Amino acid sequence: MTISPLDSPQFAPLFSDAEVAEQFSDARFVRAMLDVEAALAAVQGRSGVIPAGAAAQIVTGAAALHVDLDQMRAGMEKAGVPVIELVRQLRAQVGEQAADYVHWGATSQDIVDTARVLQIRAALAVLERRLGAVAANLARLADQHRYTLMAGRTHSQQALPIPFGLKVANWLAPLLRHRQRLGELKPRLLVVQLGGAAGTLAALGEGGTAVQADLAAELNLDMPLTPWHTQRDNLAEFAGWLSLVSGSLAKMAQDVILLAQSEVGEVRETADTSRGGSSTMPQKSNPIVSEVIIAAARTNASLLANMHQALVQEHERATHGWQMEWLTLPQMVGLTAVALQKAHFLSENLVVNEARMRENVTTSNGLMLAEAITFALAPAFMSRAAAKQLVQAACQVARQENRHLVDVVQAQTDAPLDWSALRDEVAYFGAADAFINRVLAFYQE
Repeated sequence: MTISPLDSPQFAPLFSDAEVAEQFSDARFVRAMLDVEAALAAVQGRSGVIPAGAAAQIVTGAAALHVDLDQMRAGMEKAGVPVIELVRQLRAQVGEQAADYVHWGATSQDIVDTARVLQIRAALAVLERRLGAVAANLARLADQHRYTLMAGRTHSQQALPIPFGLKVANWLAPLLRHRQRLGELKPRLLVVQLGGAAGTLAALGEGGTAVQADLAAELNLDMPLTPWHTQRDNLAEFAGWLSLVSGSLAKMAQDVILLAQSEVGEVRETADTSRGGSSTMPQKSNPIVSEVIIAAARTNASLLANMHQALVQEHERATHGWQMEWLTLPQMVGLTAVALQKAHFLSENLVVNEARMRENVTTSNGLMLAEAITFALAPAFMSRAAAKQLVQAACQVARQENRHLVDVVQAQTDAPLDWSALRDEVAYFGAADAFINRVLAFYQE
């Protein structure tokens, strides 16, 4: 195994996502930094901050530069940042007359942070698309199974009858809130960074804020209130969103694992029995997709603490917090991408065993109707306390004598209830259908 399974050819099928990983490759990051340098020169050339001819040379040179990555690595080790060596190579590329105007008025962190925001924006396009695909599959499942009877479980014990569609709607609802949260988050996250050495843009004189605004527009980014060199809440908030998304997917995955247990048998991850096999037990079909989703979510939850630790930064430019972000945030994006990829497979291929769901309800001998019977008796025919006591005692008899709870209670009271109707678990779905409709309406918004 490599230091990170995300980079391991052997473990990559489980923990890595090629589409998102490519957005965070060294080559893509270097290109993003060059794009920022070119955009900075372009807007400065148009506004007269630097000569227009020099700006044109820088833009052309940035597009044509073949970066020496070996020199970049050496420069990174020496300076602690990638920009110094990149700027040196770009200056050599554009020639002597334009070289002095490369990186005009900016600092290394301006280029790195803005390039990182560009990477995040590209990765978000992938994450949003996958989030939408998972939501679409879950919306379909919720609607399809709005009357599919199953046991609702609390504290892992059978509690009340519910439709499977409600369980799915409850998987879907937080994903829709995450979609909403992202819309609110983007204007704070996708912002330009340009502050110069100490966040004052002093090198650009009175035109500093105009250059900042022009650079934001050039890169199609929003404007921050101030340069955010040591204000890292935007990235920490994004990390929190990543952890929320993967955590909500893991809740679904955990439910699937529990429902797929041999003794329960209500769902399977897929009809393909060759997946999740065992080296020694041919009968096994392990829920490996769900396992990876949970592993990704729990890892993201632990990594989130790093992003919160990175909020503690000194003065106008900091020391170690920046590097903590480098170590943490790309990994969180990658793990969230994997969780969404696996969740899409799960939501698209989930096998729902409706017969087994009903069988598990039936074998409970009506015990899940205990609340329904209690409320049917009280207060019309006896006090609630008396009804609860009667039904509680009847539950013990039903278990001991293997009888249906409705039959036991009916034999102990002359209350004129519709006992036949009481036996129908589907009739005790309550507002489940209304809740499913609410979630599906929210999905359509």
